[in-house]
Amino acid sequence: MIVLDPGHNGGNESHAAEINELVPQGFGQEKACDTTGTNGDDGYSEHQFNFQVALLVQADLEQRGLRVILTRNNDSGVGPCVNIRAAIGNSAHAAAAVSIHADGGPAGGHGYQLLEAQQSVGGSSVESASHRLAVAMHATFSQESGLTPSNYVGSDGYEPRDDIAGLNLTTVPKILVECGNMRNASDLALEESASGRARMARAIADGILRFLGQ
Repeated sequence: MIVLDPGHNGGNESHAAEINELVPQGFGQEKACDTTGTNGDDGYSEHQFNFQVALLVQADLEQRGLRVILTRNNDSGVGPCVNIRAAIGNSAHAAAAVSIHADGGPAGGHGYQLLEAQQSVGGSSVESASHRLAVAMHATFSQESGLTPSNYVGSDGYEPRDDIAGLNLTTVPKILVECGNMRNASDLALEESASGRARMARAIADGILRFLGQ
């Protein structure tokens, strides 16, 4: 079982009270249920991009014989909260889980990021497996996505974090992929094009398969 987690949701902006409610972040910390996400300067939204890419990854993996669960099944709802997104992967005992996002960084910044938890409730075995998933994704993203590793955050496309609830709370191998910077013109052009989204989706699917040894 593979779990794909398209970040944010289309109804978040009109439900501020719900998405601002504090939920567990892991290790005694709390954070907001969710956020609205970012967008390109022309208004193309991250939540829409995330969902479009997730559907492509789902179709690709299912064509190759894998079962896939999405943490949300439309782009018009609210949430789910970040702790619930982690719980969906945990409950499914996913072989791998991937959160799909795009960043809202400085206009001069470009490239992809692979976020890993510095520490997860799953312990060292899950942390090690999550890193192997990140390494597999790094190879396919560099080769296939049309994006290079981020030039403005992290190191060579890797970014350890301690504030991402979906990673902190995972008990299965999980990473978060920032598929470029929506505030950068060249990254946004790739994100907005059907062919660009297809390339990124294939890179994510191939990264998962590479991690699984398929």
